[in-house]
Order: sequence, then C-alpha cells, then structure tokens
Amino acid sequence: MRESGYLDAVRSSYDHVAAHYATLFNDELADEPMLRSVLALFAELVIAPGNVFAEDGSGLVSAGPGRVADVGCGPGHLAAFLRGRGLDVFGVDLSPGMIAQASATYPELRFEVGSMTDLDLPAESLSGLVAFYSTIHFPTPELPAVYGEFHRVLKPGAPLLLAFQAGDEPKHFTHAWDHDVNLTIHRRRPETVTNLLAEAGFRTMLTSVYEPPSRPGRPHAYVIAHRLP
Repeated sequence: MRESGYLDAVRSSYDHVAAHYATLFNDELADEPMLRSVLALFAELVIAPGNVFAEDGSGLVSAGPGRVADVGCGPGHLAAFLRGRGLDVFGVDLSPGMIAQASATYPELRFEVGSMTDLDLPAESLSGLVAFYSTIHFPTPELPAVYGEFHRVLKPGAPLLLAFQAGDEPKHFTHAWDHDVNLTIHRRRPETVTNLLAEAGFRTMLTSVYEPPSRPGRPHAYVIAHRLP
C-alpha cells in the first residue's frame, strides 16, 4: 500500500516531540487503571483465547500464543507492559525518533520503524495486535485499508485491541507537548469502528467508552475484536 502524503506530517511531528513525549507518557500506566485493565484483558486473550468461534459457528478458533505487535508503539511503554504480562511483543512506529526513544528505554525489546499501512510481516504471523491511539491520524475513509492490513497479518482467532478518542469531529493541532506540530486527530464513534472492522473480517468482542477523571468531557473508546477465519 502506498503511504499517503499526510503521514509525512505525522512522522515529522512525532520525531519533533519524541524526547519530551517519552518523559510524559512512559509512566502513564501507573495512574491509569482502566488502561492497565484493557491491556491485561488483551494479554489474557492472547495467552488463553477461550471460546472464540468461527463465523459459521462450526467450532473453536484459537490463534495460540505467539508474537504480538504494538503498532504505533510510541516510546514503548505499552509494549513493556505487555511483555510483563508474558507476551512475546515487539513495537512498530512510523517515527524514527519514537523508535529511538523506545529502544533506549527498553533495550530488551525489539522496536522497528514501519507503517501500519504496509507492515513488513508475513500473512497470519501474529497472535495479537495492539493499535493504541495510533489509528487516530487516519481519516475514516483510509481505515478499511488499515484494518485490512491488520487482518492480513493476524492469525485466525487472534485478538485486536484498538483505542481512540470517541466523538464526531476531527481536531487539528499546531502545538502539542510543548512543540509545534502538524497533527489531526480523527475522533470516531465506536459503532463506526466496529462496522468497519466487521467489513474487514473481524468480530467485535468488547466495546467500552471511558471518560478519564482527569479529562472530563473527553471520552475514550476501547474495542477488542478477533480476526475471523
């Protein structure tokens, strides 16, 4: 898939803020029980998938334990958390600056520069994939291709975890994290995401909307789905 031009602005912006961003977010999970719970549930589904049925109801489909990708991994703190939950996890990010931060902070983990629009992975090679606030810079018409790439690299039955800001209108930022940036966040309703996932070959298992106490009026959404055969 050819990379869209607007992703150049995303890459450049995150390269510019990478060092400061890492200092702000590397410890965020310590104060976010909801995030920890969602990530822990995802890890449980990877390790012990449970009752995941084929689309026709013919029987259980289990991806089994294996490699997991944190796509749009940023400074690597989520990958480190998932590693602590027993997953064989690695990180991918569009920003070389973010990958440098992640590699320096968590040298025991593998991180690589890459795009979720064209992952350098064989088909059906992953037992799980996390995209935590990393699909938010894609306009909605671009999501089917992104979700299609997630479907390609996941094994049948493997879980997918998405996190994003819930809402209707995009918001453009020219300044964030004490730096000048050029970023648009596309807020979406959970049903928009689950419908697109269904079209891409996923079945939604969980949808949750959460309004962090520190950010009233700014709901966040979490979706866990599994890849159908």
